[in-house]
Amino acid sequence: MLIIGELINTSRKAVKPAVEQRDVAFIQELAKRQVESGAHYVDVNCGTMVHDEVETMEWLVRTIQEVVSAPLCIDTPRTEAMEAGLAAIKNGQPMVNSITAEKERYAMVLPLVLKYKAKVVALCMDDTGVPESAEQRIAIVRKLVGDLTAAGVPEDDIYLDPLVTPISTGDGCGNDVLDTVRFIRKEYPRVHAACGLSNVSYGLPNRKILNQAFMIQTMEAGMDAYILDPLDKAMMGFVYASQALLGQDSFCMQYLTAHRKGLYE
Repeated sequence: MLIIGELINTSRKAVKPAVEQRDVAFIQELAKRQVESGAHYVDVNCGTMVHDEVETMEWLVRTIQEVVSAPLCIDTPRTEAMEAGLAAIKNGQPMVNSITAEKERYAMVLPLVLKYKAKVVALCMDDTGVPESAEQRIAIVRKLVGDLTAAGVPEDDIYLDPLVTPISTGDGCGNDVLDTVRFIRKEYPRVHAACGLSNVSYGLPNRKILNQAFMIQTMEAGMDAYILDPLDKAMMGFVYASQALLGQDSFCMQYLTAHRKGLYE
């Protein structure tokens, strides 16, 4: 199970002013707390810094790496900022978030994935837009896996994102994701599945409950990576509990460690 800590993102109200003011202490503390809470990767997203995203990305990567050895996930739609972040990484294997099956996006991002030997989050989206069914997602999965592996990206470095959409917009939205993950796990056992969870509950009350329930369902289907808030003790508790129940936690050691940290209190 790979946990990508999502909190260093300038779309968050507390983070944007800290980044604008180059508040080193704030950013470093947020990075450390995420890793200490179980994040294996730290996501870095400064996409709202429209006029100086490249410089900001470089600053964030350098600042974070001064205090944590965990590898970073460079999260941006701009390839200039993506390369700036990747070039500044010194710790571990980087991750790129994200590539898609859209022709232009694929052609722009693939060279960076190969150049920096990065893991890559691959969104199940093509030039027709967000898929409306599991069948459409599966067709894109086949294309992405085929094209990426043919280009030399190892299967173990591919993290397919089935694109979680709000269940408030359609009764089948949850099942479409679950069916796609089951297909990935059956057809491509060495390829990973990753997602963020919060979209599933958009527009509905008690969102945390829906997010937690969907995490458990997707994990049972075969999801093995999440982009989430590792400081959310309840969510992390459900991650460890689900792993134990699915036989993915030898002698329940991670579950017991989580208990000692007070995640279930």
